[in-house]
Amino acid sequence: MKIGIVGCGLIGARRAQIALESGDQIVAVADTDLSRARQVAEKVGGEPSVDWQSVVRGNVDAVVVATSNNWLAPVTIEALTHRKHVLVEKPMARNAVEAQAVIAAQERNSSLVLKVGFNHRFHPAVFRAHELYEQGAIGDLLFLRGRYGHGGRPGYEKEWRVDVKVSGGGELLDQGIHLIDLFNWFAPDLEQAVGFTETYTWKSASNTAQAEDNAFAIFRSVSGRVASLHVSWTQWKNLFSLEVFGQTGYLLMEGLGGSYGMERLVIGHRRMEGGIPQEETIEYPGKDGSWIAEWQEFKSAIERNSQPVGNGRDGFKALQLIEAVYRSAGSGTVSRLTSR
Repeated sequence: MKIGIVGCGLIGARRAQIALESGDQIVAVADTDLSRARQVAEKVGGEPSVDWQSVVRGNVDAVVVATSNNWLAPVTIEALTHRKHVLVEKPMARNAVEAQAVIAAQERNSSLVLKVGFNHRFHPAVFRAHELYEQGAIGDLLFLRGRYGHGGRPGYEKEWRVDVKVSGGGELLDQGIHLIDLFNWFAPDLEQAVGFTETYTWKSASNTAQAEDNAFAIFRSVSGRVASLHVSWTQWKNLFSLEVFGQTGYLLMEGLGGSYGMERLVIGHRRMEGGIPQEETIEYPGKDGSWIAEWQEFKSAIERNSQPVGNGRDGFKALQLIEAVYRSAGSGTVSRLTSR
């Protein structure tokens, strides 16, 4: 495919490299910082520019949108309008209203593939856990529990992520959306939320709304399944943990490689007579292969003309649940998903 890249930061550069290694051609790259666009172009090819509209209107088959959150929806809508397939980074938009406009643009061009960058679905431990769950390995689902976080870095309070006008929210929208998407993958009927958001450390100097650096939430489905969440920018030692408990066993996914530690999957089998469960542990050393696997699935969805794993509706649902947490934190009450 001929690929255009809009947003040449860390993630955009990574997406471009993965596409190139997968046999695709990078035709154009754009960023508000021309020097950054040039740096990416030097490595992967393509014409560097500060004009993102020329990319989405140009001779490309698909566009990767990896901008700050405030530009995700506008660029994606423009790309879809000009009949390009799109892989847009999470969170897809700043809020559910923007996400709904993106979905509407895709539905007006229903032959196009719209994929949200939920690469965590493609981490091997997570992907295998979902396969096992679908096969009935742990029986009927009871509850989920997720924790995710990092510690930020000096000057984090000055970055765009803590500017709510740009980002749409703090850590809940940043890393939390990955866990919420995974909750939805295992339990797609979540509809209620109770939550608390706090800004303990990374407080912006501006007098505008502060982005939360910690979020605590409990979700409940119509069938009584419960998912609990804690995400943090004050998790000084990087952490990823997702647990899925069923009637006959459990699945534990932890680590993402690198600073998050060895990725591994623990498969627990409950002893019906009681006692310590039988456990099997699978470790996944080596480099993070989720980005490659996700790109290949994106290409496959285009070839099949089918919905990708992690589509626009999935992104919209995750944003609805995030908004429910924000409403609950503001009102001190249980919040339900809004119907749109």
